[in-house]
Amino acid sequence: MARLHEYQGKAILAANGFKIPRGRAASNADEAVAAAKELGGEVVIKIQAWTTGRAGIGGVAFAKKPDDVRAHAKRMLSMKVGHFPVEAVLVEQKIDIDREFFLSFAIDDTARAPVIIFSAGGGTGIEERAASTRRISCDVDRGPLDSAVDEAVGGCGLPQAHSKQLAESIRKLFVAARSVEARSLEINPLVLTKSGEFVVADCRITIDDYAVARHPELGIEIAREFDHPPTALERIAYAVEQNDHRGTFYFAQLATAAAKGSKGLVGFHGAGGGGSMMSMDAIVNAGFTVANFTDTSGNPSASKVYRAARIILAQPDLVGYFGSGSGVASQEQYWSAYGLAKAFWELDLDIPAVIRLGGNTEDRAVDILQRMSKLLRAPVEGYRKTDTPAMIAGRFAELVESAGGAKWKPRPPRVPKFVKDPSSTMFPVKNGCVWIDTAKWPQIRSAIETHSGELIVDHAGAPATSLPSEELATKDSELLACDVESRLAGLEGFYLELDIPGLDELIGGTR
Repeated sequence: MARLHEYQGKAILAANGFKIPRGRAASNADEAVAAAKELGGEVVIKIQAWTTGRAGIGGVAFAKKPDDVRAHAKRMLSMKVGHFPVEAVLVEQKIDIDREFFLSFAIDDTARAPVIIFSAGGGTGIEERAASTRRISCDVDRGPLDSAVDEAVGGCGLPQAHSKQLAESIRKLFVAARSVEARSLEINPLVLTKSGEFVVADCRITIDDYAVARHPELGIEIAREFDHPPTALERIAYAVEQNDHRGTFYFAQLATAAAKGSKGLVGFHGAGGGGSMMSMDAIVNAGFTVANFTDTSGNPSASKVYRAARIILAQPDLVGYFGSGSGVASQEQYWSAYGLAKAFWELDLDIPAVIRLGGNTEDRAVDILQRMSKLLRAPVEGYRKTDTPAMIAGRFAELVESAGGAKWKPRPPRVPKFVKDPSSTMFPVKNGCVWIDTAKWPQIRSAIETHSGELIVDHAGAPATSLPSEELATKDSELLACDVESRLAGLEGFYLELDIPGLDELIGGTR
C-alpha cells in the first residue's frame, strides 16, 4: 500500500470537512522559519517520516522563537529514520488540547467490508488500550450505521453539541477514505480543543496500490508499500518495471550501511517471492546485511534482469552479489544468466557473486555464468536447485573473506569505442539499440548471424535485419544473448545498448 505523509493526509481531510491546524511542510530550515513567522506564537515541528513514535526519536519539538525553530528544523532534516534521510518537516500552530480521541478507517478482509475503530482516548499508547476501542461496522456505499455511531459517541460523556461534532467526524472519516480509495486512514489523535473544536492533530493514510493510477492528484510516485519515501534508485527501478511488463521486477532498498558486527553489505537478487525470502534469510544468517530486496520472476526478459543487476550494483560498499530464489521457477533461467553476465562484464565486476538459478535450463544458465567468470576480476559461481540457499550462503561467505575486505564502487558501464564511430550501424530495439562495427562486419558476420539466431544477417556486404523494425525491437533478449556470446567468443564489433534513464547520472557517469 502506498503511503502519504502527515501533511498530505491532512490536506485530504481538510478537503472533506475536517479542521486541521494551520501550517505547512518545509524542506529546509529557512522555509521552516518562514512558516513559523506566518503562524505566529508557539509552533510544533514534526519530521515527515513513515514511522510511529516520532517524539521518542526526537522528531517532534515545540518552539516560540525563530532561532529555536531553525535549530529544530536543521537537526530534524539531518536525521535518518532507519537508513533513510528525513526530507521534510511540518510546521504547525500549537493546539490547545482539552481531550483526545482515536479514529481509524480500515478494510476488514475477513468481513470484506470497511470498519471504523473508535476510542474515547487517543494519542500514544493506543495499542495498549485496544480493549477500550469500539468497532463500527460500515456499509460499503453508505458508511457507518447511525445507531452504531450514536452508541459509540454516547459513552464519551460529552455535551450534546460536542457529541454531534464527534459523530459527524466519524461519518466524515468514511467519506474522506472513500474519496481517495484509502486502504487505511487513521486520525490519532482527533483533539477537542479548549475552544470547543475538533481538530486533526495527526494522521496516517495508505492508499490501495490498485487505486493509485486513478488518483494522480495525490502525487504518489510508486504504487508500493515502503517504510520510507522512494529513493532515487527505487524511482529508477520502478520506471524500468513500468516500461517492460515481461515478468516482474521489484526493487526496494533496505540498508545503506552494514549493521554493527556484520560481515558486510550485500546486493540481493531473488527470483520468486517464497524462495527469495528463504534465500535472504540464509544470507542474513550467514552474518551479512542485505542492502536491497530484488525479485525478477514470472519469466522476465534478459533485458529486465540486466537492468535489475545494474540497479543493484549502483549501491556503494557492497562486499558481494548474492542471487538466489525459487529452486523450481517455471522460467527459462538462461535468460536471467545472460542478463547477469552482460551486467557483470559491462561493470567490470570486482566483488564475488554467487548465483543460484534453479529451474528450467539451469545447467545452461550455470554454464553461461561460469564462462563469463573467466573474463572478470572476481569469481562468479553458478548453482542449481539441488544446492540449498544455506549452502551457497556459506560459500558466499568464504568468497567474501577471500576478497580481503574489497568493497564495490558504482561505475558507468564499459562501452566499445566503435559505438561513437559515425560509420557504425545501428538498429533500434525496445528501450535501446544494437550497434555493429561496420568495418569489422566481414570478420564477425558468420558468428553474429549464428549467435543472433539470424536476426542480424548480411545484405550486400553490410549488416541488416531479417525482421521488420517493429518486430526486431521486441527481440532485445535474443540480441542480448548475442552480445554475451560474442563477448565470450572474444569477438569485438557487436554491442547491445540498453537504456536505464537516470542511472548513469545518479552514479556520476556518462555514456
